[in-house]
Amino acid sequence: MKKNNKICKEMSKIETKIWQDQVEGRNSVIELLESGRDINKIFVQDGEKHGSINKIIAIARDKKILISEVSKEKINQMAQTENHQGIIAIVPPFDYCEVEDILLEANTRQEEPFIVILDGIEDPHNLGSIIRTAETAGVHGIIIPKRRAASVNATVNKVSAGAVEHMKVARVNNLVETMKYLKQQGLWICGTDMETKTYYYDQDLKGSLAIVIGSEGFGMSRLVKENCDFLVKIPMKGKITSLNASVSAGIVMYEAMKQRN
Repeated sequence: MKKNNKICKEMSKIETKIWQDQVEGRNSVIELLESGRDINKIFVQDGEKHGSINKIIAIARDKKILISEVSKEKINQMAQTENHQGIIAIVPPFDYCEVEDILLEANTRQEEPFIVILDGIEDPHNLGSIIRTAETAGVHGIIIPKRRAASVNATVNKVSAGAVEHMKVARVNNLVETMKYLKQQGLWICGTDMETKTYYYDQDLKGSLAIVIGSEGFGMSRLVKENCDFLVKIPMKGKITSLNASVSAGIVMYEAMKQRN
């Protein structure tokens, strides 16, 4: 009996590993299909043959992607988010890029680099929201640390509404060393910190720029903060003295976009 329990536990680990790289929800799967990224298989809930599901099935068949119909119970077991909408796509692990690829993207667009650096964002919902806003604001790429931070998963993809398929994301071992490298490439590093005196709209955010957003509740780490070229803050007039990380990121990103345009 103990041996059987051990086997079950091992099988559970394998199944979790198999299904961890997936995209859920109709809009996210449509964005995935249109992005051209590799898809291993698409699971559709039995009976879900209306609305945008038909569009997904048609595109998938045209691309010769395997489609499998499964029961509601099975798709609920597979789902990593609460709102899969009867559709799950299984994909290879997210293809992170190099920092150089982000700079190349800016060069290809004939624009000055516009990058967002996330210092320890742990909530995948925040990461997904930031990616979604960054994509709409014209950001060329996002840099995240490999340790003690959220990575791109099904939740991030869902919250980003598929924007992650159009955004370059680099994972690095050392944020400070990466910041120093970006400075060598001509970028200015702007940190967000409530203790500074400069408001974000009073700071020049034009030109080659990287904006650093600190972690939820703790802000930027000491070394990251010390290696920023300048710091900005968002004015607070209510009783709450901080904003959600994704909201703060959006405010500063759009100010930079406005100035750059």
